[in-house]
Amino acid sequence: MDTVKSTLQAVQARIAAAAELAGRSAQEVALLAVSKSCSAEAVRALANAGQREFGESYVQEAVAKIAALADLPLIWHFIGPIQRNKTSQIAENFDWVHGVDRVIVAQRLSTARGAEQTPLNICLQVNVSGEVSKSGVAPEQLAGLVTELRSLPRLRLRGLMAIPQATEDVVVQRAQFARVRECFEQLNRQGAGLDTLSMGMSGDMEAAVAEGATIVRVGTALFGNRIKG
Repeated sequence: MDTVKSTLQAVQARIAAAAELAGRSAQEVALLAVSKSCSAEAVRALANAGQREFGESYVQEAVAKIAALADLPLIWHFIGPIQRNKTSQIAENFDWVHGVDRVIVAQRLSTARGAEQTPLNICLQVNVSGEVSKSGVAPEQLAGLVTELRSLPRLRLRGLMAIPQATEDVVVQRAQFARVRECFEQLNRQGAGLDTLSMGMSGDMEAAVAEGATIVRVGTALFGNRIKG
């Protein structure tokens, strides 16, 4: 437990240092522990060290893990690609979904979300790097998608998520994150009312925090190299 706690504290310290350098409060940046491919026991250990929010990418694995940890007050985020035939399980089991980029997926999530549940928090995935291998809507298509989602009753649109092109060049990292922030700000000028920027992972969280991230998705720095993040 001491090792788990010290690892968590080290990541929290990185976030706090990045926030201070950017003139922000560390309280503005939430740590999302990316626990895909990790055991329920590993998640429980990190939860016992104080972590509450966890991100999963594989539906069947995640649903089993959520059930195994139902005794803990955890917040679950789905951060992987969304298959239409998995939307019901996602809507029923998760608190957040980060990768919405199609109206049909949003509609299915809204329909599947139970009336007894709170609205499902949604982040739209934007593809700022233009990579064809990556999911996400083009920046110029965001406004239309926002308009479509406003009519869906069981969703709460919170913000944007991005996975920019991987690079170790901090200047390039910041430029890509800045583009996401600009999209976020433009949508808010149009009345979108967004409050969440989900961007930054283990290797680039400092650049993301500098450009306004409110959630950083960290896997490797917490759990090791079994997963990417």
